[in-house]
Amino acid sequence: MRRSLLALCLFTSLAQAGEALTIDVHRDANCGCCKAWIDHLQDNGFTVNDHVEADMSAVKQKLGVPPRLASCHTGVIDGKFVEGHVPAADILKLRQRPDLIGAAVPGMPMGSPGMEYGNRIDAYQVIGLDKQRQDVVLSDYPGN
Repeated sequence: MRRSLLALCLFTSLAQAGEALTIDVHRDANCGCCKAWIDHLQDNGFTVNDHVEADMSAVKQKLGVPPRLASCHTGVIDGKFVEGHVPAADILKLRQRPDLIGAAVPGMPMGSPGMEYGNRIDAYQVIGLDKQRQDVVLSDYPGN
């Protein structure tokens, strides 16, 4: 319920602002959770350019994603990386932070956008990476 309300508020805010948010998403062709994350973004007002990649490690390296923050797919918005199952609301936070070069949800925590299988919700953090390559916590999701 809370996520549905957040999605509605986010979409309404984007529509009112008249701002088209476009994100490039790089993913492996065989990954179902990547497609589910893309659906989450589209449901929250993002336009997604979907790029199927043969070598995701090379994509992550090119974009400067540290291995400690890696997940399965990588987005790019405003020249910043968005690694893994980052909620749409946190992508908006990233856009407002000129001190950050990217944000990530390391691993694949259950209950994060695109990883909603059953009732299990793992605790996870959205980690921002600053220009000095230091981690900054953008959001804390407690789980159940």
